[in-house]
Amino acid sequence: MTAFLTVRHIAKSFHLDKDVTVSALRDINLDIDRGEFVVISGPSGSGKTTLLNIIGGLDVPDSGEVILDGLKLTGLSERSLSRVRRDHIGFVFQAYNLLPVLTARENIEYVMRLQGVKGERCRIRSAEISEKLGIVSLLDKLPNQLSGGQQQRVAVARSVAATPRLVLADEPTANLDSKSAIALIDMMEKLNQEEGVTVIFSSHDPMVIGKARRSVVLKDGKLVANNAI
Repeated sequence: MTAFLTVRHIAKSFHLDKDVTVSALRDINLDIDRGEFVVISGPSGSGKTTLLNIIGGLDVPDSGEVILDGLKLTGLSERSLSRVRRDHIGFVFQAYNLLPVLTARENIEYVMRLQGVKGERCRIRSAEISEKLGIVSLLDKLPNQLSGGQQQRVAVARSVAATPRLVLADEPTANLDSKSAIALIDMMEKLNQEEGVTVIFSSHDPMVIGKARRSVVLKDGKLVANNAI
């Protein structure tokens, strides 16, 4: 059976200056099936963020290929990649990246509106996701009126509201306390199960890592472990 996500021979280096080059990823090979709940772990600088950015089409590898649900992302134009990101990939970042002038509801609906989804369908979908995540009471608030944990819940809701095939979360619990971090991962797992979306998130927190059903470990840009938990 063909994997939902295929990563083949991905390599990426960064040139710090004309004499210094850092290898962020070295010959990464990975297959992920539809509906998996996967954590990418490893020490700081191991390549977690770079790998997620390449999978999501936010960065271009030096070599290798990424295939998402039969579509080869490497080699696509930036316009085509933007369309793929808009329609098929949800992102959750450490810094939340909510639009400060929009309410929580408007942030959740933002990607759907970019997709051309009409107002009533947006409202129904945002209400449905907000109910699942327990954030209905936050919908009319601006980001600066929300705690860090609440903002991250809104960011997760935004990432799945547009029904993506894949959600990528880069250290989504990094700015949260332990209780809020576990609650957020539990919530993402619930969405993974109920919405059927494939989730890949990065973390270095052992408690968070233990919530995943599969662990991919990077060290010095190399894949050193890939195991079911």
